[in-house]
Amino acid sequence: MKIGTFFCNMIKTVAIQGVRGSFHHIVSQEFFKNPVEAIECSTFDRVVDSLITKECDAAIMALENSIAGSIIPNYALINKFGLHIVGEHYIDIQQNLMALPNQTIMDIKEVYSHPMALLQCTEFFKLHPHIKLIEDKDTAEVAQRIQEQQLKGVGAIASLMAAELFKLEVIAASIQTIQVNETRFVVVMRKNSEVPETEINKASVRFEADHKRGSLAAILNVMSDCKLNLTKIQSLPIVETPWKYAFFVDVTFETYNDFKKAKSIIDIMAQNFKVLGEYKNAKK
Repeated sequence: MKIGTFFCNMIKTVAIQGVRGSFHHIVSQEFFKNPVEAIECSTFDRVVDSLITKECDAAIMALENSIAGSIIPNYALINKFGLHIVGEHYIDIQQNLMALPNQTIMDIKEVYSHPMALLQCTEFFKLHPHIKLIEDKDTAEVAQRIQEQQLKGVGAIASLMAAELFKLEVIAASIQTIQVNETRFVVVMRKNSEVPETEINKASVRFEADHKRGSLAAILNVMSDCKLNLTKIQSLPIVETPWKYAFFVDVTFETYNDFKKAKSIIDIMAQNFKVLGEYKNAKK
């Protein structure tokens, strides 16, 4: 579902990790109401850099997968560079084994893909022990490389869009271990959300809690008392302070005033409280 009247006129270019045919590219086509130009980046660090230097208007970053869990370095990047989440998008991840045409799975000796994709397909490859699995930086980029270099005996795990774009043949479709396989992506910008308050029903916050018994529980109780529904909590170590952690929390709510009330209280109770984004819940 395409989203966002407030995005329509302001977003022209979007940084993605990967190339055309990657899942980040698919999100860029599905999320925005109007067509956007995708700026291909080899790493998430490069994605963030292109946003900070104003090479693009917005960026897309995967945050978590229903099978493999949180992509912790991306939480850290959003926090470190003061980026703001202005939207989220979920897509069903179908992993497909593909190669140059006229090959069978027995012809495939090596498969390259992103570590997350390989992790999602472990059971399939247990059935094909002759295939060597090699980690790479991007799913679709491997598909592109196979086509450009005409690499026989080499497979990629990528989307059906990648197979179509780079004219590869799908040897095995939907090879992920768990068929229900979703990834949550967020759209980030340099400035805070311009979503009208009446449309905001989800937020991402970051804070630190005292090393005292019940300090975290007290903050979570405030969220509950203010009618917030906690949908995600992720702890990250604070590098500068060993054994101290920051908490990244996602909450949903019926009215923005409930969240506003919670913000004012948690800002007093917690340390280094920060709102990372206020946006529309894509699951509602």
